[in-house]
Amino acid sequence: MRAERDTVAALAAAARTLAEQAGNAADRGQWLELVAHAVALRADADAALAALVDAARAAGATWQDLGRTLGTSRQAAFQRFGHPVDPRTGEPMDTTPLAGADALATEIFGELAAGRYDAVVARFDEHMAEGLDAAGLGAVWAQIASAVGAFDAADEPVARRMGDLTVVDVPLRFEAGEMVGRVSLHPDRRVGGLFVLDPAQLAESSGGVA
Repeated sequence: MRAERDTVAALAAAARTLAEQAGNAADRGQWLELVAHAVALRADADAALAALVDAARAAGATWQDLGRTLGTSRQAAFQRFGHPVDPRTGEPMDTTPLAGADALATEIFGELAAGRYDAVVARFDEHMAEGLDAAGLGAVWAQIASAVGAFDAADEPVARRMGDLTVVDVPLRFEAGEMVGRVSLHPDRRVGGLFVLDPAQLAESSGGVA
């Protein structure tokens, strides 16, 4: 526990130093340098948070406790910080999301918004392709437009590894509401699931486009 306390103290000191340097920044180069320092500090803070969560778990904290402390659900806390074991092999599971999954998911919803339904369907795995063709996908996207209006923009996506798949949630803004697009990706980048969810559904539902 001493190591964790020392790490937190070091991060706090680094944050104070960064704030002091910000007070003296005067030009573009200095501000960019501070941004780079802040990015590195955030990475260190994320690593420290993961270590603290592990220490809390070792001390008996439940995922419910951690979710409450982190301001999220116990499932979300586990998905971010847990160390799942593959029931098929008994080995630790790889929790690293597919590289570039966030950009790929955002691109897919951009293709939908542009009406390039064929391009989206071309990414489907066999199961998805059997259940939904380009015309059907267009019809579902039209249903979404009838509920929340024209597509406006996609915000920053969040990717996580779930078993053999990478799942990416993309906040979507429409003219009359917000939705969340969800894409499930195989390691070979094929789409195994495509959903558009009301944000209220996220904690309890995996329904959606297909």
